Amino acid sequence: MTLSTTATIFLQRANFIDACYIVAFSMFIYGMSGLTGPRTAVRGNKIAAGGMLIAIIATLLTPHVWSGSSTPFLIILGLVIGTAVGAPAARNVKMTAMPQMVALFNGVGGGAVAIIAWIEYRHHFASGLSFWVQKSEIPTLFAAIVGSISFWGSNIAFGKLQEILPGRPIKLPGQSIINLALFCTCVASAIILAAGVHSQALFIIGILLAAAILGNMVVLPIGGADMPVVISLLNAFTGLSAAATGIALNNTAMIVAGMIVGASGTILTNLMAKAMNRSVPAIIAGGFGGAIAAPAAGSEDRGPVRATSPQDVAIQLSYARQVVIAPGYGMAVAQAQHAVRELERALENKGVEVKFAIHPVAGRMPGHMNVLLAEADVPYDLLKEMDEINPEFSRTDVTLVIGANDVTNPAAKNEPGSPIYGMPILEVDKSGSVVVLKRSMASGFAGIDNPLFYDPKTALLFGDAKQSVSEITSEVQGL
Repeated sequence: MTLSTTATIFLQRANFIDACYIVAFSMFIYGMSGLTGPRTAVRGNKIAAGGMLIAIIATLLTPHVWSGSSTPFLIILGLVIGTAVGAPAARNVKMTAMPQMVALFNGVGGGAVAIIAWIEYRHHFASGLSFWVQKSEIPTLFAAIVGSISFWGSNIAFGKLQEILPGRPIKLPGQSIINLALFCTCVASAIILAAGVHSQALFIIGILLAAAILGNMVVLPIGGADMPVVISLLNAFTGLSAAATGIALNNTAMIVAGMIVGASGTILTNLMAKAMNRSVPAIIAGGFGGAIAAPAAGSEDRGPVRATSPQDVAIQLSYARQVVIAPGYGMAVAQAQHAVRELERALENKGVEVKFAIHPVAGRMPGHMNVLLAEADVPYDLLKEMDEINPEFSRTDVTLVIGANDVTNPAAKNEPGSPIYGMPILEVDKSGSVVVLKRSMASGFAGIDNPLFYDPKTALLFGDAKQSVSEITSEVQGL
């Protein structure tokens, strides 16, 4: 027996492959622990990616993977196409489009699981054996339903975030009944397949089609303001469906990775829903928000707004004791994070204490503001979560709000009829003065007006956020 043959036999042994999987999901867990802070996030991501590479190699070492004359070609083709599409897309995506990218990549994962379920049907169900003989198909059916819902739902989320579809809720009459009928169709088809009924092709197709329509119908009624929660929820769905597929394929790495994604996504969804004071069922039943123009100033008898200039803002900030910057999606759109970092440095040089107020659902995906500010090298200890920063506003001289509309809206506290009533917000209205950077009087993603703009101690600086912040910084440095 030659050395190469011995090495091949060793590498393809089940014990060695299992050991590789253990190393892989250990790296998943350790890498994910690094994602708890911007300083360690890059390293954690690389460690987890290394674990995934080990898992892929271990899977490719499995002897039966290469069975069939066309299998090696298809595996190589898939790796080449996936790398050619995924790597440039991830490297070139703008930070403003990161939520869409996350939704799209998440959907691809769900779609892959649904395709695997179809392939498993072709391999096993078509043989005519009773379903209960093929017990691995129980999780396969679960993966088919949940993976298809995740794929199509993520596509709708992508369309809303990319503004291909309207951001407002789109709801049909009898929406709940339609969704229930589609869900029952999925479950009934799965039960029929479980009973081992012949002529099963219609039922597996029924599962995939009904789940696809259900995925669309579940996300369409959800408004743009709820998109961060939806992205997290669909991510959890994809993880759970991948774990179920791992059970069906007896792949340890898929089971562990899928459960990690499913569990973390579920926890994050719950935290995001609490941050908005909304239950997950309420969000799924129909969200709020979209591309709706705000009422014109004074149309609701709120009074006039007070405009300001970069020079006046610079004077306010330079002579303040403490300044809080509250970033939102407007900062992401303007790509103003680096300009904000320069402003923070200029104020620090003048002895002004600067802090950043981070709302859990600011932006269009969980952690959006943290990612942007970390990209600009803002020190992590300056980023303060909502519960930590809210007590500080009463001691803050000036709060600078950059495109954070809905998460600073006092209507959440003061107007019971508001769609966001009860949602915890950044209590910037308690500051000594507030400066809001906006392009116009248009509303935020929730599509509702903000009484903060009409507060006598609030001044609005209109224009592109990046340019406005740069002008303020120049004035601060010149004082």
